[in-house]
This record gives sequence, C-alpha cells and structure tokens, in this order.
Amino acid sequence: MKTSSTSADAPPIEGLHDTSNQQILPTAGSGLNHNGHKITPGIQAEGESGRKGIHPIHFMRICWRSSSHFSLVCNLLWPFVPAALAVRYALPDSHVWIFALNYIAMIPCANLIGFAGQELSRKLHKVFGVLLETTLGSVVEIVVFMVLLNEDQFEVIKAAILGSILATQLLCLGTCFAVGGIRHDEQHFDEVVGEVGSDLLFTARVPGFGLIIPAVFSAAVSATEIEGLESEVLAQKVLGLSRVTAVLLIVSYLIYIWFQMRTHESIYDAIFEADEHKDLDRHRDLAKAKLTFTECVFALVVSITLVTLIATSLVKQIHWIVEERHISDSFVGLILVPLVEKFAEHLTAIDEAWDNQMNMALAHVLGATIQTALFNAPLVVIVAWGLNKEMNFNFSIFMVVVLILAILVVGNFLRDQKSNYLEGSLCVIIYFNIAVAAFYYPDPTAANEGASPVKF
Repeated sequence: MKTSSTSADAPPIEGLHDTSNQQILPTAGSGLNHNGHKITPGIQAEGESGRKGIHPIHFMRICWRSSSHFSLVCNLLWPFVPAALAVRYALPDSHVWIFALNYIAMIPCANLIGFAGQELSRKLHKVFGVLLETTLGSVVEIVVFMVLLNEDQFEVIKAAILGSILATQLLCLGTCFAVGGIRHDEQHFDEVVGEVGSDLLFTARVPGFGLIIPAVFSAAVSATEIEGLESEVLAQKVLGLSRVTAVLLIVSYLIYIWFQMRTHESIYDAIFEADEHKDLDRHRDLAKAKLTFTECVFALVVSITLVTLIATSLVKQIHWIVEERHISDSFVGLILVPLVEKFAEHLTAIDEAWDNQMNMALAHVLGATIQTALFNAPLVVIVAWGLNKEMNFNFSIFMVVVLILAILVVGNFLRDQKSNYLEGSLCVIIYFNIAVAAFYYPDPTAANEGASPVKF
C-alpha cells in the first residue's frame, strides 16, 4: 500500500498525520490486512476481501448492505426492476406506466454500478481508483446517451448533457455542502482539488471555449444575415465545428487524466489518503466484508446489462410523454434524465461529505462533471459522426445561460476552500429554480435542430 509521503513541492495536507480515531493498518511486510486477511498481490490492503471467486450468499448480503444508509434505501426499489421489464411486454400501450416503472427501476441498478465500482476502486491505487469509480458511475449516462442517439432524440441528448452538469454542480454539490454542514459547522477542502476542477470547467463552457463555441458561432453568423447563406449550409458548418470541438474536448480529457495519474499523482494520493483518515466511520468501513474482484466484475456486468434494458424501455417512452402529457423536451432532458443517470455518483459524494471527506466528495462531483463535459458529450457527437447522424453542440440560449450562471456560482463558492450549509442550500434552491423554468420552457418549433440558431 502506498504511503502518504509527498514530494518536496507538494503542499502540506491537513489531517495527513492526524492518527486520532483511525485504525492502523498492518505494514505491507506482514502480508495481512486490518481484518487479518492475506493480501493478494496487486490488491490494496483496504480492498482485500479474504475470499476468491463468487460466493452467492456473501455476494447478496454485501450488495444488499451496500456502502451507506442512503444506498441501502435504494435497494428497497429492486422489486421495481422485474415489474418494469414485465410491463414493457405485458402492457406495451401503457406508456406512462412503462416510463414511471423503468425510471424508478433505474435507481437500484445505477446504485449497484456505483457500489461495485466503489468496491473495485478500493482494491486499486487511490488516484486510479477514484478515476475508475467516477468513470463507472458515468456508465449509466453513456448508455442512456447511446440509446437516445439510436432513437434520434438529439434535443433530449443536448438537454441531458447540460442537465447532467447542472445536476452534479448545483444539486449534488449543494447537497454535499448542506449535508456536511448539518454535521460540521464548516468543512475545508484542498485548493488543488477545487482549482484544477474549476479551471477545466471554465475551459469546457465559458463563452468562447469548449461546448458552447458551436452555439456562439451559429448565433454570430445568423445575426450577420450573410446574403446567400441558407439554413442548411449553416447547419452543416455548425455540425463540422461541433465534431472538431468534440475531438479537442476528448484531448483535454486525456491530458486531465495524465495530469492526475502521472505528473501530479503524489499530491492527489496524499490528499485522498488524508481524507480517508478524517472519515468518521473509517473503523466501520474497514471492518465491513468486501466483494471479491470477481464479484465486482460480475455485479458490474449484471447491473450494466439491466441498465441497458431499462434505458431502452425508458427512452422509447419519451416521445409519448412529450406528446401526450405535454412535458417539454427541455424538462425531460435537463431534469428527469440526469437525476436518474447520476443517482449513484450523487449518493457516493453525499455520503463522503457526511463523513467529513470533502476532498473525496469534491473529487467525485468535479470528476463526474468533467467526465460528462470532456468525454461523454464529445463521445456522443463522435459516435453520431460514425453513424452519419447530425448531432451537434448547438444549444439553446436558455441552456447556455443557466449553465454559465451555475458555473459562476459554484466557482465563487469553491474559491475560499470552505463550505457550509448556507452555500449548499443556495445551490439546491438555484437548481430547483432552473427545474421550474425547464418545466415551463416550450419545445422548439423548428424540425431541423441543426438549423435552429441561438438568438442572443
């Protein structure tokens, strides 16, 4: 297990040498972990289960217990999974029931992905484990995006991309600040975690950069009213710009991964280990039974398969929900879809904030946001490009403005490396305000989404 020592240039980490209320692990030379289990080569001591293969009873008991009380509540929703799969074939015309049951059934499946990812990350190096856990938490989002792409639901995808960022930045981070503030008057986090994440967010979305460049380009060209420039020609130019932007964003994501895992690994490793020692429930987490590596992979395969089936049923009902129940595409994409696809990651971050692990919580929140902005969203455009589908980044002004305002609000709260329940409550209130606006926002009237310019 890697020690918490840092290089000479690394900043001192608060709580790194504080050994109060923590259980000392055996040294690597003893060959045993804190529970007396023999450590498997390549497995971190805290993730060692002491077992191999799959043990059905242990597997079911550990998964049911889950990682926290919040996750345990989600497991009560498992009966909705077979019900959702059954009603899809038994009552194919009951669109509202199919949508509602599949929406609820997505929660325990996403929770299992999050829990299996968390168990797997404990067996790996800390920095790589956190990145892997964040990536696995985004599997639900990627699956939903691909199913939406298959159904040509481009407007819903664009709303879901920005909605995912808003849900993570405002709702999840705000809840983390509020929940942590209930238990602690004020919580602190390291400037390295907040600063790098904030910088990448600004690179991804402030006007003139990243995702909104195609929308700004479309608005600027439309405003000039160039003679002879037809809407179809403008749509193709926006589409080409969106594809180039997608490639550049993925390059930014790869640089971010390299930054965390290679050049600045020791700093992040020390920060995350110090946060683990500040965990108020650390002694209980260490004593809990763990899944084996094989069980982690099995749980991920089962849960991802279920998520794919449920997402397919869910997405197929969006058209009916929009048409028959008069719920706007913006509300479905901006609010409903992101809430369920990010559920597991939100629970993990909230539980960490409750346990005073604000660096870990912030890493999950910012990591999930960066994952969506710099990888998941560009991936959709690139896959659509390969399928010859015209998916672009030409967002509406409503989405662009609320996103910029959200980033400015969150960036301001991250500036002082402190959090409290007031800041958290304000973030959540802003999110609900945006949700109400999205509910009343009318659907676009233009049939051709690529040709619909943003009017600034």
